[in-house]
Amino acid sequence: MTELRWEQDVLGPGYESTVLDVGRDGAEHEIATLVRHFPESQPALPHQAVLFIHGWSDYFFNTELAEFFTELGVAFYALDLHNHGRSLRDHSVGGFVADLEDYDTELSKALKVVVEDLHEHYGRSDQSPQVALMGHSTGGLVAALWTSRFPETVSHLILNSPWLEMHGSSFVRYGMYSMVEPLARWWPQSRIKAPERNFYWRSISSHAEGEWDLDDRLRPPLAFPMRWGWMSAILAGQAQVARGLDIPVPILVMMSARSLNGPRWREGMRSADAVLDIQTMAARAITLGQSVSIEKIDGGLHDVLLSERPVREEAYARLRRWLQGYMLVPDPRDEKNGSAG
Repeated sequence: MTELRWEQDVLGPGYESTVLDVGRDGAEHEIATLVRHFPESQPALPHQAVLFIHGWSDYFFNTELAEFFTELGVAFYALDLHNHGRSLRDHSVGGFVADLEDYDTELSKALKVVVEDLHEHYGRSDQSPQVALMGHSTGGLVAALWTSRFPETVSHLILNSPWLEMHGSSFVRYGMYSMVEPLARWWPQSRIKAPERNFYWRSISSHAEGEWDLDDRLRPPLAFPMRWGWMSAILAGQAQVARGLDIPVPILVMMSARSLNGPRWREGMRSADAVLDIQTMAARAITLGQSVSIEKIDGGLHDVLLSERPVREEAYARLRRWLQGYMLVPDPRDEKNGSAG
């Protein structure tokens, strides 16, 4: 891998980013962007990190999330996928991907960078770094599929409102696929004519009813236009989830306690998932793997960690509890060296 050039990120001091060449066939102009944030002091468990994947039409901006992990001594990384956020270029088709496995190259490169970065930052040891993968919404679907195929690269899986199934039931997905697939095959980048709503953006943006300072150039209020090829990729990924992933690593799934969808803005959308169906999400989540914990957060938004402060404080408390039980523990290999116990 060529030497990377880290520069101060748009998030300011303490945050750096670097560009990764996607490098797939026919994708010579596509890039991904990796952001990093380290603990301020040498942590007790220095070879642990989390790699975060944002949702569709999104980018990484939640410094509170990054600092939650680094205060626990866990190095934090976030990946802006190609055609998203920091990785958008003039020629980009915003948010487009024809197959979710098209993200494999950038995920593989990002995970290799994280491991090498931890060795360089903290010094090499006989302890292999543990890297947890964390994904939100579509990023949660991508993270789950990656972990099922490459479990040796991931120590833990944390999902924040993952898009594991369509609204209602799998029958909705079956019906959509039969309509979408022929159009995706012939016109993959053609736009799907569908209502454009800004309800989720409205619930989180400080320019509306939310409290988060979003860059509308990196995360458009109406989201990217949906395209047939992209929808086909989502449906195919959800079909894989439905067939069973049998993920061996510990999994945490966080979600709102209720959904609230509809064609018009309602005040209740400030305290519910206004994007996905939490019932189908929960049903699919429980079948993801061998060790699955589900946390339903009362009053949570689609991204529960962007909810109003009392709600997200509860979400972070539950996340910390899970981490303390599954991740923030000494490596058993240290016992033979007398450093544990």
